[in-house]
Amino acid sequence: MLSTPLAAPPASGVLYLHGFNSGYGSPKAVLMRAACAVLALPCETPQLSHRPLAALQQAEALLQGLGERPLLVGSSMGGFLVTCLAERHDLRAVLINPAVRPARLVSEWVGEAFVNEHTGERFTIETAHRQELDALTPQRVTPERYLLLLGSADETLDPADAFALYRGARTVLHPGGDHVFRALETYLPAILAHGGHDLPPERVSCRQG
Repeated sequence: MLSTPLAAPPASGVLYLHGFNSGYGSPKAVLMRAACAVLALPCETPQLSHRPLAALQQAEALLQGLGERPLLVGSSMGGFLVTCLAERHDLRAVLINPAVRPARLVSEWVGEAFVNEHTGERFTIETAHRQELDALTPQRVTPERYLLLLGSADETLDPADAFALYRGARTVLHPGGDHVFRALETYLPAILAHGGHDLPPERVSCRQG
């Protein structure tokens, strides 16, 4: 079982940030809320803007309500935003198949239209999305603050990129895991342990779709 360093005080709450074009109702967000409810731990899983800077500002505004030392958890693009917050505020974080160079990825989508299935919002990727991601990208990361959960069969992002950027972080490579990381429920105890909390494995059960 992965454990958090003994010197770290328990997290005062959890902030989970979803991935690109996902939302509050995503399976991972549902699981995080359920796990935190078992521990009576404050939890925020906001519906984020598709614009990177606005999404980061939304997330940052929620930190104060989660106490002095919240645990950050982020998936894919949310993992990138969590990295920005973790480095800015010196916080522990868990990253699930994080986007490592999102500006480069988004540059391939400029002009492409999307519909968010959680909100019905329609939007088009603009050059401004790439520019905002470029400006937000941290110059360096502190590997010791992270727990990295990677799927070996991620069809969207190369796990080797994340492993290289966060080299030295506590890392789990889930065999055959895809980008959705459907095995998340199994790792909820490890995620909460990174925040100094003991979640019994049998206490949370929520079917992912």
